[in-house]
Amino acid sequence: MPRRSERSRSLRKIKVNTPGGRRKIHLERKKNAPAKCAICKKPLAGRKKGRDSDIAKLSKTQKRPERPFGGFLCPSCMRTEIKKRLLKSFQ
Repeated sequence: MPRRSERSRSLRKIKVNTPGGRRKIHLERKKNAPAKCAICKKPLAGRKKGRDSDIAKLSKTQKRPERPFGGFLCPSCMRTEIKKRLLKSFQ
């Protein structure tokens, strides 16, 4: 039976064949999904993958790109959003 700390769904179970011919279950952390654009759901470039605790340790410039809506929208959606807001302000 696994330890109490290992009885969690946040750990991924991997079946491993050992040299002795036995089959064991190894537990490891699940991989994090890349950050996605809020509009088109494409993976964002310029953002690191990782847990929130890992990302919190990074510097500000490594967390997201230096542009409007950086780390929230992809560049193509950002352009359309800025154009939409500009047109709205002139009306």
